[in-house]
Amino acid sequence: MAQRTINAEAQKLARERIRILFQQAALRFHEDPGLSDRYVALARRIAMRHRLRIPRSLRRQFCRHCYSFLVAGTNARVRVHRGKVVVTCFQCRRQRRYPVVRHHDRPAQDQ
Repeated sequence: MAQRTINAEAQKLARERIRILFQQAALRFHEDPGLSDRYVALARRIAMRHRLRIPRSLRRQFCRHCYSFLVAGTNARVRVHRGKVVVTCFQCRRQRRYPVVRHHDRPAQDQ
């Protein structure tokens, strides 16, 4: 029984470290893009070691093919085409497509 609580604590700590690594990658990108890529690699290794899924918001910040940290306009192109967001990585030229999600919780504006 004790193993589960230790494992849960380790997973909680791993999630926090993954979040911190992505924050640092965003902060350090303009100084050293290679360091940002290294932070992504470390975050992925932590997630794999603890069998965690990287949250969707963080997963979309790196290329799934070359694992480089993506910043729109600098090393990635972001376009909306036919109801999908198309993100093109400039490192490997691969594209990822995500459906456009519209939030219906906003009240309609009266005209």
